[in-house]
Amino acid sequence: MLRDALLQFPAGRGGSWTRQRACALLLATLLLSSGASRATEAAAPEPPAESTDVWAVHGQFTFTEQEAGNFSAPYHGANSLTPGRGHETTDATVYLGRRLWRDAEFWVNPEIDQGFGLDNTLGVAGFPSGEAYKVGKNQPYFRLQRVFVRSTINLDGPTSAVDATANQFAGSHSENRWVFTFGKMSVADVFDANQYAHDPRNDFLNWSVIDGGGFDYAADAWGYSVGVATEWYRGDWALRAGLFDLSNVPNSVHLQPGLHQIQWLVEAEHRYEFAGLGGKAAITCFESRGRMALLEDALSQAQLNGGPIDLGAVRAYRTRAGISANLEQALTGNLGAFARISGAGGNVEAYEFTDIDRSIAAGLSLKGGSWRRAQDTFAIAAVDNVISSTRQRYLAAGGLGILVGDGQLPHPAPERLIETYYSWHLSSQLQVTLDYQWVKNPAYNADRGPVPIYAARVHASF
Repeated sequence: MLRDALLQFPAGRGGSWTRQRACALLLATLLLSSGASRATEAAAPEPPAESTDVWAVHGQFTFTEQEAGNFSAPYHGANSLTPGRGHETTDATVYLGRRLWRDAEFWVNPEIDQGFGLDNTLGVAGFPSGEAYKVGKNQPYFRLQRVFVRSTINLDGPTSAVDATANQFAGSHSENRWVFTFGKMSVADVFDANQYAHDPRNDFLNWSVIDGGGFDYAADAWGYSVGVATEWYRGDWALRAGLFDLSNVPNSVHLQPGLHQIQWLVEAEHRYEFAGLGGKAAITCFESRGRMALLEDALSQAQLNGGPIDLGAVRAYRTRAGISANLEQALTGNLGAFARISGAGGNVEAYEFTDIDRSIAAGLSLKGGSWRRAQDTFAIAAVDNVISSTRQRYLAAGGLGILVGDGQLPHPAPERLIETYYSWHLSSQLQVTLDYQWVKNPAYNADRGPVPIYAARVHASF
């Protein structure tokens, strides 16, 4: 039912009130559909001892080498993937925190980046490396990726300990609480989280596996934005809302400050147990409001003038909205499953993330307890990415998307991929991962591929 709703989801001119009602209806359905009654809560345990640390320092280093094997490529466009080419990316991050008061924290994440994604992060809509930004450089360069404040207001209910980790002080929080975060961060830090597929430094690499492929979240070319997020936790439920800056133009290195071009998000999450095993379901609604082009307008102008397609010439203030549904479920003590369904308006240019209008992803993640490697992980995922008929015509006419554009598209087809990896935990602070991806119809082009993609990743943290 949700997939059918996504396939009919409107965007562009008009339809704003319809979209908002659709989001509200889906969120209300999720909130009211919990079939399992909650057990009577036990008396709250004694709260754990609070940490007295005022400062915190953590860090990480990740190196990823990725190579596309040989594949059929009868023609090549400006945004095409090249056979037999490899690239590497390296990043090192320091997570520096200062406790402002007991339940408030300030964090800053200076980072050194270097390297490129395959073909400078082009050629596949479900791009094969989440470690690759849309900006690449041969020499290391410095970025402040996150600068934010988080404040927690504990209410009532049982108290749980919180371990010290990157961007988090040790301490405790109550089951029922408010959490406020504002500053520079990634929208994906708060929304669309999944324990099995969400972190390219520790689990899957593909963009459309670690996030909903149709989740066109606000971000600069490195994946970060400036805004505010509010979270309300009540028992097994969580509600989130956020407001973030969009880029000044689609797919830009610069954000538009002052919330002049914005994205709002609402998310409902329910945590539950099925047969004694934990699970979580969430629905995220988003709407971007900024200067963007209708693809039909760009096509019409190019036909009228006889020139190349120019999205910038037909941009006007309008909206692009979408939905992402996210599920995770433990199947045994070592095995977990996950799935995502996402989509956004297919008649408007994609603004920030990638050229995907509808995406379905599912997979399994297995810990190595059964072969005496409890911290190791073997996982596999499959993804189906599609675009609207309007976007197909745009690409067929030589239009370029954020990541794709072969100059022609005589035989459009869904972009389908499989990713699998094995991660060896050599110690609590060091892991090595081998990753393989197989991409059919890269950039929705049945004339090219399938593409085998190989990767090795080394990740260290403290």
